[in-house]
Amino acid sequence: MKNLKYIALLMLVLSFRLASAQTYAYIDSDYILENVPEYAEAKERLDKMAERWTKEIEDRYATIKDLKSKYDREEVLLPKEEREKRKAEIQKLEQEAIDLQTQHFGSNGDYFQKRQELIKPIQDRVFTAMKKVAKREGYTFVFDKANQSNLLYAEKEFDISNEVLEEMGISK
Repeated sequence: MKNLKYIALLMLVLSFRLASAQTYAYIDSDYILENVPEYAEAKERLDKMAERWTKEIEDRYATIKDLKSKYDREEVLLPKEEREKRKAEIQKLEQEAIDLQTQHFGSNGDYFQKRQELIKPIQDRVFTAMKKVAKREGYTFVFDKANQSNLLYAEKEFDISNEVLEEMGISK
């Protein structure tokens, strides 16, 4: 019975030490990125490109809509060859608009590639700085509060976002 008490006490002490050896922290990557000047510049460039491309695509669809409307009004008056020619022209323009949309905003489109070029290096810097802070402070886990995280609640004292910014050379 005495040995059982010692074993239970030993297990309790070991489990407490293991639990206390793991430390946790979190960052808010949105907050960090908002405070990185290069990120704001890169995001602005991306937004301007996306706006320009979106306008270009919308203009094409407006032209197509006008052509369809004109075709619908004149269809009964047109000879068969002219109707087919106009239908083909409209279909060609629709396909070109779809292709342009895919080229700019598809999964491997211009927007995605430009985002990788402009934003990914900044995100990599944040990740590297976060790892340095986590290692230096002895954190076992670091969670991200942003980006649809499952982190429901955390004490502000465990937020190391400002330390990450300092590690990146950005004072806040």
